[in-house]
Amino acid sequence: MPSWSDIEREAPKLAAAAKRFLDARKHKTIATLRRDGSPRISGTEATIHDGDLWWGSMPNAVKALDLRRDPRFALHSGSDDPPAWEGDAKVAGRAEELTAERRAAAVASLGWDLGGDAHVFRAEIEELAVVRLNDERNRLIVESWRPERGLQRIDR
Repeated sequence: MPSWSDIEREAPKLAAAAKRFLDARKHKTIATLRRDGSPRISGTEATIHDGDLWWGSMPNAVKALDLRRDPRFALHSGSDDPPAWEGDAKVAGRAEELTAERRAAAVASLGWDLGGDAHVFRAEIEELAVVRLNDERNRLIVESWRPERGLQRIDR
């Protein structure tokens, strides 16, 4: 499953644009799946570090329990209101929860101050998308990447 660094190699401009939108705000929204399959959205903080997309969770938070049961997720960067809106980024894939041994090394590398029972997840990315306006601000541009098809652009 692709990591952030894989996308940076295959679609560097898209990865850079997505990183800019993801880094623009500390808080993001993550969607997970409840036990009954319905969606749940939660706030989270995520960061790109050392070629991977990471996020943490408090011990036994419902989003962490959701991801343990079903690792599929979607992450949204957040958006400004028009007319200031420049675009946003969306990432979808599967979350890998780090074991205690790997979690300690990752937390130290990331510089996070988490309790020992906190959850740490690394994204295995199935899709990355950036939605923005063209330079004239009269058309929507959707650029996306998937491992099986690569980069795609749609103007609307």
